[in-house]
Amino acid sequence: MIERIDTGARMSQIVKHNGTVYLAGQVGTRGDSVGDQTAECIRKVEALLDKAGSGKEQILQAIIWLSDMAEFEAMNAVWDAWVPEGHTPARACGEAKLASRELSVEIIVTAACD
Repeated sequence: MIERIDTGARMSQIVKHNGTVYLAGQVGTRGDSVGDQTAECIRKVEALLDKAGSGKEQILQAIIWLSDMAEFEAMNAVWDAWVPEGHTPARACGEAKLASRELSVEIIVTAACD
């Protein structure tokens, strides 16, 4: 069975299927620093995982898009402080044009759930 949560006309924020949670990409406030945007993305990811019955310790994969790879270290400073030791997910990070010029980071997460 597929369960869709917070579903809109274009996408769902959460899709659950066979013990796996798929989250829509999360972004921060346009124009904030990459560190602040990363922190906001992480807060949104945590809230969605909680709503789906999962948590950051159950993240299987994270895909991170940066608008500029020069911001890699600033994003990682926030990410590294958040991700639980011993529970680091498979992760990819690349540079991409995001939906708005004022966006610096987007985080997409897949996690296990009970």
